[in-house]
Amino acid sequence: MATYKQNVGTTVVNYAGDYPGAVDGELWYDSTNKDFKYQYANVTAAGSWSTGGNLNTGRRRGGASSAGTQTASLFFGGQSDPPATNRAFTENYNGSSWTEVNDLTTTREALAGAGTTTAALAFGGRTPTLQSVTETWNGTNWTEVNDLNTARGRLAGTGTNTSALAFEGALPPAGNSALTELWNGTNWTEVNDMNTARNNSGAAGADNTSALAFGGNIDGAGGGAQAVTESWNGTNWTEINDMNNARNELAGSGIQTNALASGGDVTAVIANVETWNGTNWTEEADLSLARDGLSGTGTNSLGLAFGGATDPGATQASTEEWTGAGAAIGAWSTGGNLNTGRSTSGTAGTGNTTGLVFGGLPPTTAKTESYDGTNWTEVNDLNTARNAMTGAGSATAALAFGGTGPPPGQAITELWNGTNWTEVNNLNTGRSSIRGTGADNTACLGTGGYGPPGSVTGATESWNGTNWTEVNDLNTAKSYVGMGGTSTSAIAAGGGPGTKNDTEIWNGTNWTETSNLSTGRYQLAGTGASNTDAIVFGGLTPSVTAVTEQWSGSSWTEVADLSTARGAMQGSGNATTAALAAGGETATAADLTATEEWSGTTPTTVTFTTS
Repeated sequence: MATYKQNVGTTVVNYAGDYPGAVDGELWYDSTNKDFKYQYANVTAAGSWSTGGNLNTGRRRGGASSAGTQTASLFFGGQSDPPATNRAFTENYNGSSWTEVNDLTTTREALAGAGTTTAALAFGGRTPTLQSVTETWNGTNWTEVNDLNTARGRLAGTGTNTSALAFEGALPPAGNSALTELWNGTNWTEVNDMNTARNNSGAAGADNTSALAFGGNIDGAGGGAQAVTESWNGTNWTEINDMNNARNELAGSGIQTNALASGGDVTAVIANVETWNGTNWTEEADLSLARDGLSGTGTNSLGLAFGGATDPGATQASTEEWTGAGAAIGAWSTGGNLNTGRSTSGTAGTGNTTGLVFGGLPPTTAKTESYDGTNWTEVNDLNTARNAMTGAGSATAALAFGGTGPPPGQAITELWNGTNWTEVNNLNTGRSSIRGTGADNTACLGTGGYGPPGSVTGATESWNGTNWTEVNDLNTAKSYVGMGGTSTSAIAAGGGPGTKNDTEIWNGTNWTETSNLSTGRYQLAGTGASNTDAIVFGGLTPSVTAVTEQWSGSSWTEVADLSTARGAMQGSGNATTAALAAGGETATAADLTATEEWSGTTPTTVTFTTS
């Protein structure tokens, strides 16, 4: 019989207590408690939706690249309301925003699609007459190719642009179709019909040999919503287990054994979502926005739902991103207290085991403390005491800049080499309530704040290790934003005056507005690795909040809250997997010492008692 070492590759480790080097599933012996243990990562038990970037033109009953992903999808055609107007528009999604590209050759709605963002297929639809037109997309342009054998609208499609399936549809006068056609990259061929003639069903499938059809409508007047599910094996359709909720005009995505059904209509629009595991449908978290006539791409673990219409028929530009069960669960844990409680201080650091805090109030101080993952230690002070300042970099190579103590806003910049602070070249614009980010003290970015004569500013400056250079401003002037990233890839969210929820991302040249925070606030903390990977926490709404939100590159998702609601602090850590929250203020205290450590994944330890 094989030994543990032969199966796993290592012997059972002997360690006193919980073994910090353990990987998921690794067994070790706790010599202190005389028990065997192993750990596994905590993950979500259910899926959830988050907000993505809006379409440029809201519409319903468009076609989509069925083989697209959550970060690369195509949407084409459709109808805008009111008034009802057919569109030829094509838009490309990059995981954050939709970009208009070249239009379809034939303007239409109620069409179907297949393929990817660089190789798609559009077929059928209405102009308002029923269409058999088929077009292929090469990543730049649409080209007409061989038509469907039967013109129809409100049909479904799956697959790729060389191996696709077209099935069902609406036929005059108010009739439904069970017709199925197979595309081989050149021609459509009629194959065996569906068991239930219908229109406006959801669809999923990888190619023309495996597909899933679910829901739909058997009544031309729109009142015959179905729960029927059929599976295609390349030759025949077979009825399998029904959906939990009958509906039509729903979005489908995924493959034959792993699908997602979103939204739709019964007698009114619904937000219901179900996932398919190859055998059964399971009800999941609802869409944020109930709608019908929407489209979907991706899988039942990472999907997209976009467009559609709400009652009483207004078309929508909304995009929602689905993350299925099994996502890692992050959590805050208690760290060592600061020696000097403070708020509005500057911070630097690259994880949750190293950090630097400097300046702050009350009263205004120059004190600096360094964190080793357990304790804070007082180190050499700033040269100039100040508060409402910011910082960037690591615990051994940091930059401190801006602030006030007393007003007006300061332009002072100091560089930390791991031992001492040295004054270097000033900001071009002195200000307080500024925010900064950067990987070390040779490349940083500072933005926003209150500049002379105390007015809020969107001014942004870039540090190259020697000098500050003015670069392009934020689109909206603000102070006390939550910030993370690097000097060439940064994010700024929330801020004041007021409780802003807008988000802007920096690409090294310009700021671009993107998806809003779920909770608007100012004096919040932020950190992150780039403009696609960031986290913000705490702040004022105007009351203090513990809310933590994580940025995926396209949307914010609420994750585990801080243990202590607070504002007037800044975060450190250059990745969403490891961050620090230190100090700040509550409604009753302006000089907190509490530190919390964020871990993007949290393990559960299982013990086998041997006594």
